[in-house]
Amino acid sequence: MITLPAPSLTGNIAVESALNLRRSVRFFTPEPLSLTEVSQLLWAAQGITGFYGQRNAPSAGALYPLDLYLAAGRVEGLHAGVYRYQVQNHSLVLQVEGDARKGLADAALKQRSILLAPAVIVVTAVFDRTGWKYGARAERYVFMETGHTAQNISLQAVALGLGTVMIGAFDEPQVSRALAMEPDEEPLYIIPVGRGRDE
Repeated sequence: MITLPAPSLTGNIAVESALNLRRSVRFFTPEPLSLTEVSQLLWAAQGITGFYGQRNAPSAGALYPLDLYLAAGRVEGLHAGVYRYQVQNHSLVLQVEGDARKGLADAALKQRSILLAPAVIVVTAVFDRTGWKYGARAERYVFMETGHTAQNISLQAVALGLGTVMIGAFDEPQVSRALAMEPDEEPLYIIPVGRGRDE
């Protein structure tokens, strides 16, 4: 287990500025991400913010169906590999050794942004965590939560001087294999992140 640096609760950019500056970024410099930057991004996505375990993104019934994977290629302090984010103790656990970005890019119609980014966040869901309570409405609620989480990542990236792009076009079984996901998990979003550069 890799304990992540504590997230910062203050920043140098207003949320209005982050909203104004947010753009899809598909080209990245070779510069690595720091572990502090990765920590902040994961915390923004699903980090705990309340005494009773409330998180950054709203979740129907506080059932939290989402999980996060980090495909690290160039992250200071991390070997290349796939890591699973542990929300409860703000840490990473190695899931797969080796750089998974090519496998993810192949699964996503060979989109180059995945290969160029030093790290890729993949948002997954276990629909049954919400489905037992909300039945047919669960799918809608999970997708809503995924959108909240992805926007949090986007805005936090802007605040850190980073760029992201949201990728929804991919082969689900290929992504599952690349990340060694559990059988009941479904991948919903692939989010490359890094320092943007011009095409």
